[in-house]
Amino acid sequence: MTDVTTKKPLYVSTEGTAGPYIMVPETQLARVEALLSENGIPFWTDQDVISIGGGPAVGVINLGRSGNAGRVQALLDSAGHGGGTDATPE
Repeated sequence: MTDVTTKKPLYVSTEGTAGPYIMVPETQLARVEALLSENGIPFWTDQDVISIGGGPAVGVINLGRSGNAGRVQALLDSAGHGGGTDATPE
C-alpha cells in the first residue's frame, strides 16, 4: 500500500521498545485499520493525529510488543498491488 502523501510504500517500523507501529496519513487510517481487522491483526490507533512541520496529519497504528511486523508488512505490500489505496491526497 502506498502512502498517498509521500508516494512511498507504507512500512512497519520496529524502532523503539513499544513494539511495531505504522505511521499512516489520516486519509488512509480507515483503510489500513480495515485491512488489519479483516486479517485478524490486533492493533490500536493513537487517539490523536499529528502534523510535523505543517505537513499532512499522520496517525499511528500500534501493533503491540507481540505484533508480527513481517506479517503486517506483507499485508501492506500485497494491498499495494492493483491500487490498494482508496484515498486521494487533498
